[in-house]
Amino acid sequence: MENWLSHKSIVIIGGTTGLGFSAAKAFVKNGANVVVVGRNPENCLVAELELGSSARAKQGDATHPHTSLAAIQLCIREFGSFDGLYHVAGGNGKKYGDGPLHTLTLEGWNKTLDLNLTSLMLSNQAAVQAFTGMNKGGTILNMSSVLGIAPSSAPFEDHAYSTAKSAVIGFSKSIAATYASKNIRVNVIAPGILNNTIYQDEYVEKFVFGKQVLDGGRFGLSSDADGAAVYFMSDYSRFTTGQILSVDGGWQ
Repeated sequence: MENWLSHKSIVIIGGTTGLGFSAAKAFVKNGANVVVVGRNPENCLVAELELGSSARAKQGDATHPHTSLAAIQLCIREFGSFDGLYHVAGGNGKKYGDGPLHTLTLEGWNKTLDLNLTSLMLSNQAAVQAFTGMNKGGTILNMSSVLGIAPSSAPFEDHAYSTAKSAVIGFSKSIAATYASKNIRVNVIAPGILNNTIYQDEYVEKFVFGKQVLDGGRFGLSSDADGAAVYFMSDYSRFTTGQILSVDGGWQ
């Protein structure tokens, strides 16, 4: 898979940690230049140092309207091109009040949708505006979740999160249809459950391992989605748009 992305310049929103940072390393390994965006300045510094001369890091909040546009402008200024956007930014909204419907708070609903859906709309809008402004095609890859396709009962009954991740799919298919004639491709990766501090106990582990049975049964790894991301960012997917690829260990 070496050099699948030669001469590509890619912006990754949420690219300084987790799935986004793992993808950034895979993109650079495959010949791309990348701009990674994250909220934490220390993570930005570490990412830029580790990724090397083919990368730039920018601090920003993905829910702010100008963050993605500024990252795209940085990509063009530093690398002379902008060819693809990978939106990974998002996250669980439990701390804001997301949960099952009977306990879901309005703040939890609004914050979770902003974090996972509004931020994605803003980055996709900035990318489409950039591509059309340069009169060129390009590729957008969005991050959904297995919970947006095949929701679960406890311990994953976070209804705002599942709603947002399901909406990512509908939104992506809609804009894929609209901009296909302009050679702008929009696709979605839906990863399974990754190990994290929110869901760490024996019951959750047993539940997830029973659903994600590939590779002996395990949580997903950040690197599991790298191959799919490289494919969608490359010219090998030039005739593919509006598609959802699940990387969920067999959950569905």
